[in-house]
Amino acid sequence: MFLLYEYDFFWAFLIISILVPILAFFISGVLAPISKGPEKLSTYESGIEPMGDAWLQFRIRYYMFALVFVVFDVETVFLYPWAMSFDVLGVSVFIEAFIFVLILIIGLVYAWRKGALEWS
Repeated sequence: MFLLYEYDFFWAFLIISILVPILAFFISGVLAPISKGPEKLSTYESGIEPMGDAWLQFRIRYYMFALVFVVFDVETVFLYPWAMSFDVLGVSVFIEAFIFVLILIIGLVYAWRKGALEWS
């Protein structure tokens, strides 16, 4: 039988976790001083007067490194549960994981050949 009272703690936690950030933003908006002066609108660089333009253009190479890192980080997240239950899942899941890793290796070789992994 499906009993709703078993989920009381879940609903209480859900409501509290929604209300706390809303209340925090509301209270900070009410209590925060409103002063828009030139000092408030200037760029902040660790307490030092800013030198030069605040808008710098980053090289695309940084984003390529970040993208390759995220892809292989997510791969680790997907492969960890598979590795923990490897003995239960069987051969078909091993073949699927092998194909998954093979696709990622092909992507890595492609990025390597395109020069996306060279820092200089």
